[in-house]
Amino acid sequence: MAPLDLVFLLLLTSFLKVSGVGVNYGTLGNNLPSPKRVAQLLQSTLIDKVKIYDTNPEILQAFSNTGIDLIVAVENYHVANISSDVSAADEWFSSRVAPFIPATSVVAIAVGNEYLSSDPDHLRPNNLIQAMQNLQTVLVARGLDRKIKITTPHSMAILASSFPPSSSTFAATLMPTMTSIVSFLADTGAPFFVNAYPYFAYRDNPNSVDLQYALLGNTTGVRDPSGYVYNNMLDAQIDAVRSAITALGFGNRSLPITVSESGWPSKGDSGDRVASPENAKTYNTRLIERAQSGTGTPLKPKDKVEIYVFALFNENKKDGDASERNFGIFNGDGSKVYDLDLSCNFCSNGGTIEFGEKLGGNGGRRGASIWCVAKPHSDEKVLQAVVDFCCGSGGVDCREIDENGDCYAPDKVHAHASYAMNAYYQIHGRNYWNCDFKGTGLVTFSDPSYGRCQYPAQ
Repeated sequence: MAPLDLVFLLLLTSFLKVSGVGVNYGTLGNNLPSPKRVAQLLQSTLIDKVKIYDTNPEILQAFSNTGIDLIVAVENYHVANISSDVSAADEWFSSRVAPFIPATSVVAIAVGNEYLSSDPDHLRPNNLIQAMQNLQTVLVARGLDRKIKITTPHSMAILASSFPPSSSTFAATLMPTMTSIVSFLADTGAPFFVNAYPYFAYRDNPNSVDLQYALLGNTTGVRDPSGYVYNNMLDAQIDAVRSAITALGFGNRSLPITVSESGWPSKGDSGDRVASPENAKTYNTRLIERAQSGTGTPLKPKDKVEIYVFALFNENKKDGDASERNFGIFNGDGSKVYDLDLSCNFCSNGGTIEFGEKLGGNGGRRGASIWCVAKPHSDEKVLQAVVDFCCGSGGVDCREIDENGDCYAPDKVHAHASYAMNAYYQIHGRNYWNCDFKGTGLVTFSDPSYGRCQYPAQ
């Protein structure tokens, strides 16, 4: 291997090992900054994934062309309607999501939020899985099922018990529903979403849970009867979900688990001394380090776990006790609740623009300059299929490689495929899997532009 190739490989390997961080962006406040300002500032942080709780058009528009992936949601009260038939699901998608893609990188639709534990007196579990199936049918019909995944976030209340992790199962009353949901996720390649909060476990059982274990920092560890040792409660909660999935008979299926919410409040009701800025900073600092590590859990050490921090802002209009309104990293005016490092090593400004003591300024563009091109000597039939996909259902504007376009010459399928691959890669979030194309794609740090033909880097 040539020295230059070795340097490139090391750089690429280093880049791929660094995982971004997701955040939950709630809007139940009357003092929050505009979505446009939020999107601008997030581009200069390590946050590269944002989960929202609806399909707010102002937010979807604000995150267009930012390089930040977005997860949108079907609110719980819409689930029944979408479950009624495919046409209702298609109408929802056509009006709520379709107008904003592909400029806005929507990567998942969360159907409901903790739907199975939100209103047990009026629970209709079949509505949830039917709504998920209807939306999947819509995506397949539009050729978007590989780009956008359908899932649903669960609370830990779906488990009969969470400890010990190795013997955890889903609640008996939910077994049929969870079997259908897990089967759907496994078949479609979508992740299992779980909202996991060691804070609540400690707050409700302070005499039986070690605080440092809940804060992700217990070095002595808690031993599971199967021999696994857990140094923090979050990993134990994730593996409890894994065991419950295995107990359904899906242990051999590839089913990634995503922590769709986790965080620690900086303030609670009187007497809740564990909800403090110091504990919130400790937990979320360790949570972000955990998210960036790209590591798995004791049960599945090689399976990376994506994590979405809860939450971006304190939301002063949320119901519930004081802690519910104080999970934010930032106050409504943009000031930090506590000092948390969100600097981004891959931002074009070197991460020098911080989210700020207060939100302000114009923000920075995300990302080092990287492109996606076709590998040399790739099969031309495969490359032509890639061009057809990218310029069709992939959503790429391919006018530049038409006969009168600036990138038409050289009139070679390899050159045209490189342009189409890169355009697809840039608009779909610049994830390494968006540059695979059946093994024919290659990420490069060298600008492939030539003459009047310009390959976009964002």
